[in-house]
Amino acid sequence: MTIVDIQSQIVSLPFDMGGPPARFAGKAWTHLDILLVRVETDEGLVGWGEAFGHAGIAATRAALDSIVAPLVLGRPSDDIAGLTRAVLHATHLLGRNGAFVFAYSGVETALWDLAGKRAGQPLARLLGGAVRERLPAYASLLAYHDPALVRRNVEAACEAGYRHIKLHEVTEEAVAAAAEVTRAHGAALMVDVNCAWSVPAALRMADAFAPHDLLWFEEPVWPPEDVQGLAQVRARGIPIAAGENTAGLFGFKALIEAGAIDVAQPSVTKIGGIGEMLRVITLCEAHGVRPAPHSPYFGSGLIATMHVIAARVEDPLVEVLWLDMEANPFDPWVRAENGHVRLPAGPGLGCDPDPGVLDRYRVGDIVRTA
Repeated sequence: MTIVDIQSQIVSLPFDMGGPPARFAGKAWTHLDILLVRVETDEGLVGWGEAFGHAGIAATRAALDSIVAPLVLGRPSDDIAGLTRAVLHATHLLGRNGAFVFAYSGVETALWDLAGKRAGQPLARLLGGAVRERLPAYASLLAYHDPALVRRNVEAACEAGYRHIKLHEVTEEAVAAAAEVTRAHGAALMVDVNCAWSVPAALRMADAFAPHDLLWFEEPVWPPEDVQGLAQVRARGIPIAAGENTAGLFGFKALIEAGAIDVAQPSVTKIGGIGEMLRVITLCEAHGVRPAPHSPYFGSGLIATMHVIAARVEDPLVEVLWLDMEANPFDPWVRAENGHVRLPAGPGLGCDPDPGVLDRYRVGDIVRTA
């Protein structure tokens, strides 16, 4: 059960978002980059994980290859809790949130994949839940900054069978355009503004969005750790969601104790992996907060999130980015059909990436720590 080989690789998947691509750091966002982590044991078993990165994927990979992989090499793969404590403690001076935790998240997910394969059980069942055939999903639209494009894509998502739609828009005009469509289709609407505003500005926008009956208003306050400011916005009566930028269990504890959230959004590729996400879900259950994990990914991070939701979330809802990929190594499991995703039923995560797709879309070399 000893870890004998760790590999990192990046695949870059072209996609169409239904509008002009967003720009970040001077570059058009036209490809979805996924940092995959492959962990092999002396038994010959292989597990797969995904580490968060997006535009900062090079930083996460550097943390993985230079620090995290050497720390886990030679350790027992079945002691997930012990390895998590050891690695996160060893790297805590380098940051309790960020590249090193992201990197370990990919390793930790791969360890759970290994545990399921070793037991011959799907991860959802290993976590004590049922292996559901399908889970409801919501379409997470990217930012269009144009009410007409918002309307067009919300209409397309509703026609594709989604009954929950999330925007990444910051104007009342865009939200109003979307709300007109979702009302006509009987769909719920959420808005994520990615920590856009000061507390006074967020309060004004909460009032502006109130007539649109949002299922939740996500991360309205900058900075995201301003839990008291978030609680002020929540006091306006609009349900608040947050957590994708929160550091571990105690970050969520602070949000809940401040009365800042109705919906908690731990991210398996950022928070430290599946184990930490489970701890957050247990905390939410004890305080009447709805867990709705953050999962705008298309690799093993999304698959792992689906298994956790199937096993532990009473009111399941899986986030799926609204975009059309040219190909994906985890097809068909990462694509929604009629507003639902299908859960792989094989051992562990239930599916391994297609090696042909990996070879075709890989960027750079595989880095091996052995």
